[in-house]
Amino acid sequence: MLVNKMLVPKQYRCTHSATCLCTKGHLSEDAIYLVFQHLNWNPRSIAVMSCVCKWFDEIAKRVFWKEFCRARAPKMMLDMQSCGSHSVDGNWKALGKLLIHCSGCSLFGIAHVPGHFVYRTRFSRTSGKSFLLPQCRTDVLYVSDPCEHLDQGDDGDVGIFRGMFKSFSVSRVRKMLIDRQAQFHPTQVCPYCKAKLWDMLQAKMIPRSACIRLCAYDDSIECFVCLNGHMLGACTLLPLSDSEEASDID
Repeated sequence: MLVNKMLVPKQYRCTHSATCLCTKGHLSEDAIYLVFQHLNWNPRSIAVMSCVCKWFDEIAKRVFWKEFCRARAPKMMLDMQSCGSHSVDGNWKALGKLLIHCSGCSLFGIAHVPGHFVYRTRFSRTSGKSFLLPQCRTDVLYVSDPCEHLDQGDDGDVGIFRGMFKSFSVSRVRKMLIDRQAQFHPTQVCPYCKAKLWDMLQAKMIPRSACIRLCAYDDSIECFVCLNGHMLGACTLLPLSDSEEASDID
């Protein structure tokens, strides 16, 4: 059966921590796999299990977050691994969090928009093209629809978006960031994998097509990409009537 081919090797005792409370051993990985498969790779359950001990955390990172990503965004994951890689930049847990967590605006100086989980988000490879300069359009970037936070005082209507590059280590965007000596954020790191963040705005690598795609004011977009290819950004959204005009231009 297909399920049997997907089962991971058995391991019965925790060998990762001398202080682990699971002194009598664990269920086999096969059994745990079937339980979480029945739960449809529920991310809350995976996160809770990861806190039990290091052995559970290891299997969650290695197997369950990967299966969660495949279940949540199957076409995207198939494309991300089409180059033959069995992993993704930054690890599966980081990508799983990116799929369901809006990082908020603390990175962009808007402290009253905290990070939060989102039930469902659409990621688009077509939308990702709008965030790439013409000379980088051969790169593959998946970008989410903006998470809207309306009426944020002087900041207006704020949109927060996030994305993920395929094979970022060999991308043209990464090469251009290095060639342009793009600066890292002085204090913040990626909320998904804790890697350093390149400043896309400082590197002048945010095309106007991104404003049109987001229905945002010109020059209102801030965007960062980390060393593992996770992208996050914020913008000031146009009022609805102006957004409709921007869509006509696109």
